[in-house]
Amino acid sequence: MRKASIIRKSRETEIEMEINLDGSGKHQISTSVGFLDHMFELFAFHGNFDVILKAKGDIHIDYHHLIEDLGIVFGQCLNEALGERKGIIRYGFASIPMDEALAQVSIDLGGRAYLTYNVPFEGSIRDLDINLFEEFFRAFTHNAKVTLHINVLYGKDLHHIIESIFKAFAKAIKEAKTIIGNTIPSTKGIL
Repeated sequence: MRKASIIRKSRETEIEMEINLDGSGKHQISTSVGFLDHMFELFAFHGNFDVILKAKGDIHIDYHHLIEDLGIVFGQCLNEALGERKGIIRYGFASIPMDEALAQVSIDLGGRAYLTYNVPFEGSIRDLDINLFEEFFRAFTHNAKVTLHINVLYGKDLHHIIESIFKAFAKAIKEAKTIIGNTIPSTKGIL
């Protein structure tokens, strides 16, 4: 089983995360922000990952520290759980509609960190600025050592836009982490 568990404590946040890449979608999520709980629950369900996540942070200031640190911990968990990445498909893609919104996510689990984030929308879901999700995905890609392209083609409702991203993100990782052989998926012989 490809599992990982990470604990991160700072003066700004306390986060504990456990992930099983070969799970069934079971989850226990508590981030102290309802919308984030919802996004991680969607991720676990649509990716068939078992996820335990407990997080709290200085959200009385704003959500930035919590969201960025969640990206860090999540990336570290994925990186550790993937191990050598031997035999994986390596690449994944998903295009997911959520009512009027359409998000496309492409991922390469090849060991190089890069983020393209084309989400041309601004605003807040309740008091959560959706621009913070770019910081989440940037922290994730750096710590997971993955290349991630997120493109939202269109949408109106901010909740639907972010939800379609998280569902596509889960499906893309689910495809990319699938084991199909026993060699390193690179012509270089290393990742």
